[in-house]
Amino acid sequence: MNASNRKQIAILSFTLIVVMLGYGIVIPLFPFYIEKMGASGSHLGLLISTSAFLELLFGPIWGSVSDRVGRKPILLLGLLGYSLSSLLFGLSTELWMLFASRALSGVLSSATSSTALAYISDSTSERDRGGGMGALGAAIGLGLILGPAAGGWMGGSSLALPFFVAAGSSLLALLLAALWLPESLPVEVRQRGGKVRTIDLGALWRALFGPIGLLMFLLFLVSFGLANFESIFGLYAAQELDYGPERVGTILAVVGLVSTLGKVALIGPLTRRWGEAPIIKVSLAASAAGFVILLLAVTYPGVLLATGIFILSKTLLRTVIISLASKRATVGQGTTMGLSNSFMSLGRIVGPIWAGFIFDVNVNYPYLSGAAIMFAGFLISLVWVSQASEGPAFTPHSTE
Repeated sequence: MNASNRKQIAILSFTLIVVMLGYGIVIPLFPFYIEKMGASGSHLGLLISTSAFLELLFGPIWGSVSDRVGRKPILLLGLLGYSLSSLLFGLSTELWMLFASRALSGVLSSATSSTALAYISDSTSERDRGGGMGALGAAIGLGLILGPAAGGWMGGSSLALPFFVAAGSSLLALLLAALWLPESLPVEVRQRGGKVRTIDLGALWRALFGPIGLLMFLLFLVSFGLANFESIFGLYAAQELDYGPERVGTILAVVGLVSTLGKVALIGPLTRRWGEAPIIKVSLAASAAGFVILLLAVTYPGVLLATGIFILSKTLLRTVIISLASKRATVGQGTTMGLSNSFMSLGRIVGPIWAGFIFDVNVNYPYLSGAAIMFAGFLISLVWVSQASEGPAFTPHSTE
């Protein structure tokens, strides 16, 4: 990797750290904003799902547009969109304003991550691309570790302050990218004409009945189950444990830290020793148990420990399923990763809606239903593993 590439990746990584720091800052505050306006768990679930749905819808569109007009304008638009949506959220006094803010975030800020990945693809060789992607992943992870803790601590004195800080950090990232990040896609190689890419629902449906269909279904289940925890945890902690933004932010920072360390330190050694299939089974069982343990934890240290164990099982599970899907796929790796992201996004859309609705019935039901869903996935995986080991279409040799 030459010096120019390293500089570009460093600027882009720092930009994403700032953006994800701002994103992480506001996560612990959503439940307290909802409570302040007299809204319910259902409103919180719909609020989170609104952004997730629009990100799924508009992410491919911005990717296509960046193929035509270049990466930098779309990246800057995404940064501006996130800054404006954070500012609007901080100024909101009515529930509809919160939904408008999240809708704006879903439409515009969805341009940021997909364009950043495309930027790395443009500006690095195949040999160096993995390192570039890893740098972006580390930047995102760092922002998600530091952000929730900072947001929780700031939110203890003012619920609106973290949203203004997030808006300011995004403007800083916008300025950095505008001044020092060059365009990565030359005019002569940009696409001309053709349709703008959107989400292909037909491809998702066909994938369910292909060689990796069950893996895609399990990814949906995992994402759905994780959304049961993440979307409602702050409201649960406030109502059942009497936690404020500071403690919720710290716990969510532990979530980011455990997730990052699990990916870095455990997944490689564990898969080399035992392979993906046994880890999937054990992690599904551990995830089901984790939901129950979360309900039993009543002390602050106990909640921190239970959350760490629960998130570790989820981190291993999601990454290992994607790894196994890449080995068993009969289509291109890019297509497989796109399908994986789409099924996880669907889980992030449906999960919060379900968790919010069922939370209003009983505060324990989101975790109990999550335990049931993960246990069902565990039972399915037991049958699937024995069948998959026999079919030649499922061997790694089938990949491209």
